[in-house]
Amino acid sequence: MLLAMILQAAAGTALGKAGAAIGAGIAAIAAAIGIGKIGAASLEAGARQPEQAGHYRMTAIIIGALVEGAALFAILVCLIGINN
Repeated sequence: MLLAMILQAAAGTALGKAGAAIGAGIAAIAAAIGIGKIGAASLEAGARQPEQAGHYRMTAIIIGALVEGAALFAILVCLIGINN
């Protein structure tokens, strides 16, 4: 309820729409950085213990999916702010 009120108040001005667009871009960049760090850490861990590489890979895929879901939610909230 509070989020809807904030989005309605901000969407009325051009500044609110610009802020929502910038927020969507920041969310996408943050997700890319997060997934890159997850991949790097998974490769380093697999290099240290090759017998556990499959486990690290599966964990990285699951965490990457969670990060991607959170980023998608953030982008959708920003797009709702732009269109309202």
